[in-house]
Formats: sequence, structure tokens, C-alpha cells
Amino acid sequence: MKFKTFILSICTIAAILFSGCSQESSNQQGASSGSAGVPGQDLSEQSEIIENATFTDLDGNPVTLDQFEGKLVLIDFWESWCGPCLQVFPAMADLREEYPDNFEVLAVTVGLTEGPEEAKAFAAENGYPFTWLYDENGVFDQLGASGIPYKVFISPSGELLEIEMGSRGREGDYNKTEAKIKEYL
Repeated sequence: MKFKTFILSICTIAAILFSGCSQESSNQQGASSGSAGVPGQDLSEQSEIIENATFTDLDGNPVTLDQFEGKLVLIDFWESWCGPCLQVFPAMADLREEYPDNFEVLAVTVGLTEGPEEAKAFAAENGYPFTWLYDENGVFDQLGASGIPYKVFISPSGELLEIEMGSRGREGDYNKTEAKIKEYL
């Protein structure tokens, strides 16, 4: 039984590494195309998933998106082993500090290979000004995500704006996100 679990873990890690976590996204798609999540899933289905999403903070409390109404929200699905995920954290922290009343980062640990305890340790060690959450209810899977980083942008009124997989690097993600923030100022 232990050997079977070990093999399954190795296969899962290999699939994750080869399916998503990349420096430049080859699959950057806007939600307006309706094809950023599950094939055949339209924008209204993705919007409904996001609208009803409930995450868990690292102390076990439920968190919903309506708690951040009035701010542009970036849901950033990540794990601590994902280099491209971590590369843009400083840029998103800079934007949080520059636009504290207009922008929120929900750093959501997916649960692929890590749980809330690993995320809590990472958050304590790094001190980024994010809302740290865990995807206990499988929102990542419901959206049909196949790798990280996986980003979901939500308007200040709670509307799904865009879903994308990958990273443009620190400067690219900073510029794109700042443009979205300014659009809603």
C-alpha cells in the first residue's frame, strides 16, 4: 500500500511539473473567450464557479469573494515549489502596497502537494501582504485548471474578468495587473 501511494505521488508531481508551472505562458487566455477552464465550459459556468467559490483561510475560517467587494481581486493559485508563482509575488506585493484600497491578492494554495500548514509556514516566513487561503473546496479543479500559476481576475463588482495560466515574469505580470487596477480606479 505504501509503495502504491509513493508511485501515485511521484506520478502526480511529474504531471504537475510537466503540465503547467512554466515561465512564460503558452496558454494565456482571457475568460471572455470562454475557453480558459474546462473545454466546453462557457463563461457563465466559470463565472458561477467563481461567484460561489469559498476558500479556507489558514486558520480554518471560510472566505468568500464578496468580502473583497470594491477591489480588483487576483486569485493566484500557487504552491511553494512553483518558481514562476514565487517570481511574481514581489511584484504583486508592490501593487498591494501601492493600491491598498483598490487591489487584493488571494494567494490560494491548491493542495496538489502541499496543505495549509506549508502555506502558513511560507506566509509567515515571507510576509507578503496577501490574503492567504487554501482551496479546500476544489475551485481550482472545478475551473478545469491543469497547472500553476493559474490566475483569476475579478472586478470590484465581483464579475469574472479573465482567467489565465502561466506567468509573464515579474515585470510583465506587474504591468498587466497595474493596468487592470487603473482601469477600475
